[in-house]
Amino acid sequence: MMKYKQKLDQDRKTVMEDLQSPALKQQDLFTTSTAPLQGNTRLETVGQTHTKYCSKCSVKLKSGHNWSLSREAKNELICRPCKDEYNLKRMWVEGKHISKKHPLYKPGRYKSFGHAAFESLENYSTAKEGQVYILYSPAYPSWCKIGMAVDARDRLSSFQTGTPYRDYILIAAYDVPDRRKAETEAHNLLRETHASKNEWFVVGANVAKDILDGHFNENN
Repeated sequence: MMKYKQKLDQDRKTVMEDLQSPALKQQDLFTTSTAPLQGNTRLETVGQTHTKYCSKCSVKLKSGHNWSLSREAKNELICRPCKDEYNLKRMWVEGKHISKKHPLYKPGRYKSFGHAAFESLENYSTAKEGQVYILYSPAYPSWCKIGMAVDARDRLSSFQTGTPYRDYILIAAYDVPDRRKAETEAHNLLRETHASKNEWFVVGANVAKDILDGHFNENN
């Protein structure tokens, strides 16, 4: 009797398996066969996501949080606080980055070297390095100006504010270890052959450049 009952149960199970939808069988087969593959894909994705750290302080970088999207795109591994601290130690004049070797170097953003010097008068008075320059303006065709400055282009900008045409031209600028001494030498040299009034000389700008080129090139 027991064997008969067991055989009946087995027959019923077989019938139910035969009645199962082929589509369901295929779905089960697909799920069973692809489950391990999906698991590997997730593992591979996790494996390709590398954690990145700030090259300065080693903090974990989080996109859009302490790591800007622009630096992330350039793969610049530096967090916002470290970048802000770095920028505070830099000097900018009219949007141009100034090297730490500059005699008037002072961290901050300034409109001009004059502005920076005003906030650093001690450096301005003691710094000797700078440039001797030749300026020319078509408003004074027979004259040119021989002067000295920490930075000739910055001095040019200050001259341009004095004319509506902004027509001053920087003909030449010579890097010198002592700008005041070098300016005196240039003035004395030009006064040997040309008339002058203070820093203005009655001489063509190109002629003045030829004379000073020879002088400063010979001494460098």
